[in-house]
Amino acid sequence: MELEKRPDGRPQEPPRRSDPEGCVAAAVRVPVRIVALVLVVPVRMAWDVLVVAGRFLRDTVFRPAGRALAWLGRVLFVWPLVGIWRYAVVPVARGVALLGHVLLVVPAVWLYRTVLTPAGRGLYAALAWLGRYLVVVPAAWLYAWLLTPVGHALAWCGRGLAWCLGMIVTGVGAVLTGVGAVLYWITRVLVVLPALGLWRWVLTPVGRVLAVIGREVLDALGHAWRIAGHVSRAFGRFLGTLWRWTVAEPARWAYRSVLTPVGHAVRDTVLRPLADAGRAAGRVTRQALAAARLTVRQARADVRRALFGEPAKPPPVDRREPSVAEARTLGSSTTALTKD
Repeated sequence: MELEKRPDGRPQEPPRRSDPEGCVAAAVRVPVRIVALVLVVPVRMAWDVLVVAGRFLRDTVFRPAGRALAWLGRVLFVWPLVGIWRYAVVPVARGVALLGHVLLVVPAVWLYRTVLTPAGRGLYAALAWLGRYLVVVPAAWLYAWLLTPVGHALAWCGRGLAWCLGMIVTGVGAVLTGVGAVLYWITRVLVVLPALGLWRWVLTPVGRVLAVIGREVLDALGHAWRIAGHVSRAFGRFLGTLWRWTVAEPARWAYRSVLTPVGHAVRDTVLRPLADAGRAAGRVTRQALAAARLTVRQARADVRRALFGEPAKPPPVDRREPSVAEARTLGSSTTALTKD
């Protein structure tokens, strides 16, 4: 018995027996994980490179190309089809529907209401009377006086035949039951018990070992894939940092510290004076062209005057206001014309 009490107050558990699955897992886990890590790291790095390349192609090539194709498809197919549907098919369909309603539906409704409905009522009454006295009454007489006695006789014969068949089936069932019991015990002794022993003492242990090995291989692959992801991300960050400090930052510093001042200096000392000189030359050229056009226009006018003379001047129009006497004379003349 225990001399000291356990701290948690629980009795001491008996020592567990060694688990064969745990032993197999412990023996397989470390080498499998090492091999999986060695094999999976290059695959994961190649996968990450392909993912980055695919995202770059998606953002720079496939997505703009898809948008362009979608716009082209809308322009070439969707808009023409929508226009045809909206401005051709729908009006034609409405016209055909209206024409069909006027030419078919309205005459058919009128024919049904005024002709077929009264004729159908009379025809239904006549057919009902003929059906009653030509079909229902003879069928009821035939059922009552012929089919019912024949059916009773056939039912009595069927009951006797069923009793005979039941006796035969009972005997055959007893024979088959005995044969089935013999076959059952033969099959159990020769097939089931050996198969059960094979399953219990051979296939089950082998399957457990294979399941443990497979589980450890899958766990090792997952563990190696995660480690390879961390390695790949670290290597990618290293390459990004190396690219930043060896290419991007020097290029940015050169652009800001060297190229931008040089560009501003070239713009202020060379390009801007050249642009001002070009604008001044353009103004001088435009003025020269305007003077040349004016000279040509004057020369053409001089030639026209020399050949055809001075053009006839229109008579001057007197734009002064009429005097009071002229206004009175004009008013009297208008009054006389009105009276005449």
